[in-house]
Amino acid sequence: MFKGILPAVITPFKDNKTDFAALEALLDRQIAAGVDGIVALGTTAETPALTLAEKEEILKFISQKVDKKIPVVVGVGSNNTSAMMQTIEMAAKYTPAALLVVTPYYNKPNLSGMVAHFTQAASAGLPIVLYHIPGRTGQKLSIKFFGDLLAAVPQIKAVKESDYDIAFITEMAATYGKKRINYICGNDDLWPAFLGLGSDTIITAAGNTLSPAFIKMYKLFNQGKVQEMMDIFRSAYPLITGSYFEVNPTCVKYLLAKMGLCQSDARLPLGPLSEETKHKLDAILATFDKDLLI
Repeated sequence: MFKGILPAVITPFKDNKTDFAALEALLDRQIAAGVDGIVALGTTAETPALTLAEKEEILKFISQKVDKKIPVVVGVGSNNTSAMMQTIEMAAKYTPAALLVVTPYYNKPNLSGMVAHFTQAASAGLPIVLYHIPGRTGQKLSIKFFGDLLAAVPQIKAVKESDYDIAFITEMAATYGKKRINYICGNDDLWPAFLGLGSDTIITAAGNTLSPAFIKMYKLFNQGKVQEMMDIFRSAYPLITGSYFEVNPTCVKYLLAKMGLCQSDARLPLGPLSEETKHKLDAILATFDKDLLI
């Protein structure tokens, strides 16, 4: 399907409306950096706080700007299957490379419900990237549950993994990675571990600021220069972890604002960062290697 570095782009706001000038500047920076794709309307884009009309405006803008230079993956997930299908119907008009579909949160569906949910998502005829993020959904799927679901819904071509259970991640990579699915890293701080387990793709929120760092790591690893790759990772690590001092994407937006690329505003219910967090991020950014930033 795709591989490499795919930043999950933010939605910049100005006066509580999408700031398309800032979004264009951000997309220009990402394309110039050499990213391998874009994820539009993911969690990092604050989609729970966007209307369907706003989502379409954003996706249309991104699709026209990218103009098929790189793949665009579109987040369409919901814990309401009917609402998800409305978003998929909208997204399909822009021929995305794949649909990113989170496992339904809060209502914790059983296997039959999960199969029906993803089968409906697949009815659009587009590849599905299943998004597994137990910390946000409240439901961690077992290896067996995954096996049954993947067997029932062949249109699931990839899994974006955002669990932190390294034993589970290792078993998933060994069982399904490169055999049945593209096993995608969804935790920026685990990128070296995923590379070592055979993953060749990351969907990254920190990539809004740090895509050059992730690109360098990926290239060095593929050249067999593992220690050099780890040197880059160590340099980038303070800002990777800093991107999650508070809930995503509040820190990422603050960093981008400090870089002069957009305003830091998030939409409620996400509020402003604490002063303590701002000071910590300022200190990291002050001495950070600018070659690793977009």
